[in-house]
Amino acid sequence: MDILTWMIVGLVAGVLASFVIGGIGYGLPGDIIVGMVGAVFGSWLLRTLGVAVPIAGLPGVILVAFIGAVVLLALIRVLRPGGRLRT
Repeated sequence: MDILTWMIVGLVAGVLASFVIGGIGYGLPGDIIVGMVGAVFGSWLLRTLGVAVPIAGLPGVILVAFIGAVVLLALIRVLRPGGRLRT
């Protein structure tokens, strides 16, 4: 994928993950980075668990990035001093 596609996937996944986890996000560059790192982490996580993505193409990539970004943001919130997930 070219860099523009990675940035768009990262932005969409980062914004959606920030919305789901609760919060205001990390701004445009932060959401892009969270989504891009989430894509790599989500791909590794799903492959390790042996889970196949039911959607092909760009929507599947966004789904994997979203899953990875949600897990990443949850871990950041739990590991941050004084941080907890909202229930």
